[in-house]
Amino acid sequence: MAPPVTPWWRNRRLIPWLVQAAVGLLVLVLVAFLVGNLVRNLAAAGLLLTWRWIGNPAGFDIAGSWLPFSAEQPYWWALLAGLVNTLRVVVIGLIGASIVGTAVGVASFSGNALLRGLARVYVELIRNIPLLLQLVFWYFVVFLALPGGANAIQWPGLVLAQSGLYLGMPELVNGVWQAPIRLSVEFAALLTGLIVYISAFISEVVRGGIASVPKGQWEAARSLGFTPLQTLRRVVLPQALPVIVPGLNNQYISLAKSSSLAIACGYADLYSVAETTLNQTGRAVEVMVILLGAYLAIDLVISALMNGLNRAVQLRSR
Repeated sequence: MAPPVTPWWRNRRLIPWLVQAAVGLLVLVLVAFLVGNLVRNLAAAGLLLTWRWIGNPAGFDIAGSWLPFSAEQPYWWALLAGLVNTLRVVVIGLIGASIVGTAVGVASFSGNALLRGLARVYVELIRNIPLLLQLVFWYFVVFLALPGGANAIQWPGLVLAQSGLYLGMPELVNGVWQAPIRLSVEFAALLTGLIVYISAFISEVVRGGIASVPKGQWEAARSLGFTPLQTLRRVVLPQALPVIVPGLNNQYISLAKSSSLAIACGYADLYSVAETTLNQTGRAVEVMVILLGAYLAIDLVISALMNGLNRAVQLRSR
């Protein structure tokens, strides 16, 4: 006797595929409708998508560009220069925020009550003030208030002046500071604000990872004669990394996206250059597509790198 045939609407293997196909078809129809509506509206306004403008001379300068740039160069080169400036902030900011955040997170477990309290005050204060206000504070209140010329703040190998930050062997020549490395106050204010803000969140990730390590590990290391620093470096942090790394991914992506607030400091990043381009060309859709694609690519690269690091850490912990 042949086994009974299961109706298709009761097939547990077929139903999930049918549901996914239906949802996928619905998404495609929705996207097609939105794209069609966009094209019709642009056609009615005489603004059909075009990329011919991207080769026209930009007609504006970019202060502090790492790439050589002049107003005669095309828009695409201006956007590329803005992207390089953004990547410059993101890469240095990730490194700086990781170092400061780890230090503050470790300080939360210090045996010194004052240091432990300062770490908690730092985290609670910084996390509860909007980043935009902090950037405005660092730019207008701190860096633009620095003295200039011979009155600049001078440390060995570093000079803090209203005209910028000078690293290496700064020297004053005819009233103007010169050094192998100069950072503009706009870049310094943006970088400082991002590092201070994101490091407060990273410190909580680090603190949670350290707290996940059983206290017996601390006691065992102490019984072996390890100093507190050796205990952290050789025993605690290696075990805390599987908990810390996934949380760092979110904070790193947050830093990359928050870098678009550079306009508050007058720093010429990708968003600032794109806004100037939009105002001059009127190509809102094309410029927005470039912005969305650039920030999406940056975030995906960060996520891919952190996912790879997370897999490596998880394997090592096993």
